[in-house]
Amino acid sequence: MVLERGTRLLAGAMVVACMLLVGPSVPGGTLFTRSLPADAARNVVANRVMTWNLCNPCEAGNVDRAAEIATYAPQVIGVQEAACVSDVERIRDYLGRLYGLVYHVEYGPVLRSWGRCGGAPWRPGGFGQAILSAAPMTDRVTVEYPDGGSEDRGYMAVTTTVDGRPVRVFNTHLAQRRQEAVRAEQTAVLATEVARHDRAIVLGDFNAVPDAPELARMWALAADADPRCRPSRAGTCEPTTDWYSRFDYVFLRGIAPLEHRVQPTSYSDHHLLFADLDAR
Repeated sequence: MVLERGTRLLAGAMVVACMLLVGPSVPGGTLFTRSLPADAARNVVANRVMTWNLCNPCEAGNVDRAAEIATYAPQVIGVQEAACVSDVERIRDYLGRLYGLVYHVEYGPVLRSWGRCGGAPWRPGGFGQAILSAAPMTDRVTVEYPDGGSEDRGYMAVTTTVDGRPVRVFNTHLAQRRQEAVRAEQTAVLATEVARHDRAIVLGDFNAVPDAPELARMWALAADADPRCRPSRAGTCEPTTDWYSRFDYVFLRGIAPLEHRVQPTSYSDHHLLFADLDAR
């Protein structure tokens, strides 16, 4: 009995040691941490911004989403279709605990939903938009569009630091496809506010291709982070979705682009889109 008890204690100690070495795990036995590529950013890139529709509902875990973000480590990330407020909090937590990337977070329009977040009637879940920034954010505004289309939609805006300088950052998600007239009204609301700022970055899922008429107001104010991507040359714009459409944008006003990248990911039906900027 003594020998058996000692064997059990030794086995338990080895399990604890292994857990300390490899880190905690999530339900199902998947490890929290995921190895990053050899060329992954080691620290937050001060002049890099990203937009990503996380896809809701999708099967991807927040650990995997955090690893995708950590690979490129942007200064600012605008996310759409964040499954739940709690999911964004977990992503931020994983970014800090697993990869040493510390972000502040602000939330924008959130659609209340009983089913998408597993919320109970007394504590409903929600999904929508958020901005994560390595620098503190101020002057947050949240605006719901007068007509959201088939779902509530809106934009959020904050002032934060990109490339060492303060800049106004917007994050939006326009109405779903086949709602062109609704998106045109939404873009008009957004563009009116963007026009008030000499320096602005507009991130988001616009659910419209570059030469769609409803984006005309945005193109009149700002340029895409990809200088080749314009309404007149829509065919040169890299697609940002699994169905080969360009729906996601980094619009720049008063800020110069340096380079950009569209990165397909298996964790969403939208690709990661990020840009390095000269905001000085």
